[in-house]
Amino acid sequence: MEVNQVFPILVIAIGIVVLVFGKRLAVLGAAVGALLGVVLMRFIPGSSDPFMMLLIPILLGVIGFLVAGFAKGIVNIILIVMGVLGGAAIMMGFLNLFNASTDLLYMILVVAGGVIGWILVRRYKDWAMMILAGLIGGLLVTRGLTVWMPFLQGTLGTLIVIVLAGGSIAYQGGFFGKTKSAG
Repeated sequence: MEVNQVFPILVIAIGIVVLVFGKRLAVLGAAVGALLGVVLMRFIPGSSDPFMMLLIPILLGVIGFLVAGFAKGIVNIILIVMGVLGGAAIMMGFLNLFNASTDLLYMILVVAGGVIGWILVRRYKDWAMMILAGLIGGLLVTRGLTVWMPFLQGTLGTLIVIVLAGGSIAYQGGFFGKTKSAG
């Protein structure tokens, strides 16, 4: 299997894991790192190389996992940082779905996403983790699918992200079956 075929499979698999288990801090940390790696690739020269396409998200995902996993004593600080980075990465992911240009408005919206992530984490810690996990997982799955189905960019891709995020939030929030709610 070629590296170009592995990238979307990897991104979709990470997205599915986050949709199901994202309220676990280490999983959410890995997902934030992986999503950040996927969206930052457009800014890194040479990132179109197939091995770089795999290396960058995997490396940032592992770093996010390790940072979140070893930092249980400072969970609140890590959650705030992840909330800010996650909010910014989510905004970048949505803007990338629409192929938005990287101008001043783009940067302002990314900063606004980070601020929203920070506010969510400060006010509603458990629910913020589930919402961030749902959106990040939905964005990763949709981003992986757009490699095979480019027509998913734009409105249809956004709808898929929202549906996946809603399902994930409902599942992790305990609205389906016997899962324990976050709250």
